[in-house]
Amino acid sequence: MCGITGFWDISKQFSGEHLDETIQKMSKTLLHRGPDDGGIWTDVEVGIALGHRRLSIVDLSPSGHQPMMSANGRYMVVFNGEIYNFLELRRELTQLGHNFRGHSDTEIMLAGFSEWGLDKAIRRFNGMFAFALWDRQERILHLGRDRLGEKPLYYGWQGSTFLFTSELKALKAHPNFQAEINRDALTQFLRYSYLPAPYSIYQGIYKLPPGTLLSWNGIDAHPDPLTYWSAREVAELGIAEPFMGSESEAVIQLEALLREAVGLRMVADVPLGAFLSGGIDSSTIVALMQAQSSQPVKTFTIGFNEEAYNEAKHAKAVAQHLGTDHTELYVNPKEALEVIPKLPLLYDEPFSDVSQIPTFLVSQLAKQQVTVSLSGDGGDELFAGYNRYLFGRKIWQAIGWIPITVRKNSARALTSVSPQSWNRGFANVNALLPSRIKQPEFGNKLHTFSEIMALPNPKAIYTKLVSHWEDPKALVIDGLEPPTTLSNSQNWPHLLDFIQCMMFLDTVTYLPDDILVKVDRASMGVSLEGRIPFLDHRLVEFAWRLPLSMKIRNGQGKWLLRQVLYKYVPPTLVERPKVGFGVPINSWLRGSLRDWAEELLNENRLKDEGFFNPKPIREKWEEHLSGAASWEYRLWDVLMFQAWLEANH
Repeated sequence: MCGITGFWDISKQFSGEHLDETIQKMSKTLLHRGPDDGGIWTDVEVGIALGHRRLSIVDLSPSGHQPMMSANGRYMVVFNGEIYNFLELRRELTQLGHNFRGHSDTEIMLAGFSEWGLDKAIRRFNGMFAFALWDRQERILHLGRDRLGEKPLYYGWQGSTFLFTSELKALKAHPNFQAEINRDALTQFLRYSYLPAPYSIYQGIYKLPPGTLLSWNGIDAHPDPLTYWSAREVAELGIAEPFMGSESEAVIQLEALLREAVGLRMVADVPLGAFLSGGIDSSTIVALMQAQSSQPVKTFTIGFNEEAYNEAKHAKAVAQHLGTDHTELYVNPKEALEVIPKLPLLYDEPFSDVSQIPTFLVSQLAKQQVTVSLSGDGGDELFAGYNRYLFGRKIWQAIGWIPITVRKNSARALTSVSPQSWNRGFANVNALLPSRIKQPEFGNKLHTFSEIMALPNPKAIYTKLVSHWEDPKALVIDGLEPPTTLSNSQNWPHLLDFIQCMMFLDTVTYLPDDILVKVDRASMGVSLEGRIPFLDHRLVEFAWRLPLSMKIRNGQGKWLLRQVLYKYVPPTLVERPKVGFGVPINSWLRGSLRDWAEELLNENRLKDEGFFNPKPIREKWEEHLSGAASWEYRLWDVLMFQAWLEANH
């Protein structure tokens, strides 16, 4: 795991000394991603510079140093990530006549490019990666990113300079970088709580989409990324050519794929462990790790004293059953709040998934003992684990047959009464209900349901379910919502079932742009490598071939995955309602964070900065403080932008 950066100044205006100084400054900003080693390479003749920071995981010797040149002298590479099947590829390349001076996967990558060419080689890599490859013979710079988007890669043109990096902070160290905020991208951030690819917070800087390559010769017009692996094609092919075996055969095949994916990700020359929440996904990964380890696997979890947010006791029970070497840390509000000032610099651009806080804390905990940690991310998208999948389909089945005019009129009637009035009116009913079915903030939920009821189709329902601010352009001055995969249904695959469509959209948007960003920045912020077995592309392709009946059964997702887990862990230890990995931002904003938030949301400050229309923000803030409504997620979006703006500009 590492950090990469570089630039190509096609004007060739800089001296060799200036190239070296600039790329050194850029690389140093990524020290946290690679504290073990660093290197640069420049070619003043063409104006190119490559920088690398190394977190040594496989082959700790100097032979793994980057930037690295291929044995034939044609290619120079900087690479972030891991090629998990590098030993298999090494054996094949050795038989083809290649010799290796070390044992790093970077050498295997370069030999693969030399032997098979870029496109064929990258299709053979099983891994997580982002790389920049300079072809010295053809004078072409290639950028590549892994299939699911585990490793980040930004790029863009600033005048005559082409720039790329793992994190935006490196670009700010380049003298040609213009930090102009993209107001259209800001509207997308307020809707989703993250910045969807290909946009970044800065004008002219983009995220390379997962599963793509971008190649530029410095002469032609700026190229578009080309796809070498398509999640859409995988989904459509999986539906067209489904798994035809029995349920027991599916369990056997899934377990075999998972076991190999986990085993490949346990190869490291440094201490290794896993995040464990005690849920289905992380418990499955840890169970398969322990089954392949001769020593107790080190597992880590964060606990909170607030019962609604605490999964530590469940993780502890799973760890005891599996016999892992378990570490848990109960975090008090003060310790969690101390993370907040770090977030703007950690994430480099606005990011407001509140689970960013516990994710950083558990990464920090794990780093005290290990350098690599496996996680269970990706299981929800592959095996229908999110509550919104069942909720969205149930709603549409319940209301889709009702004429839209009737639904709109009904919604208008229900929302004519304020959420506060509904809450007060329902209070007596709530008092009589068992605790497990009480409905806190009934009025807010009724208003949300009413808004959904008035929507015309499943696409609109999904957009509603994943949106925070539903009309962000009303907040962002001079901001318009640019097209995205979610807004353009022509990018959606041809899938018959609404749940399958939601799973696909989450796989290509929410997963790479929220979940994987969160895990990468939180772990790399403490120099910890995160590995995600569920995102082995062979497992993803198999999961799309499975019928929904093997994923959803009796109103519950992950049926097939549970059958694998039950071989190792009793159902009683893992079966419970799904709980998000969150923190009580709701109450914090009314308490210990109130003064901090008030300063960032000050009306005069918002006017002076000129990005937001203060009125709707102040209305939500005052309603939240009064307890009349809970707007913590929308407010957290604005607060994270404000904190980022303060720290970076």
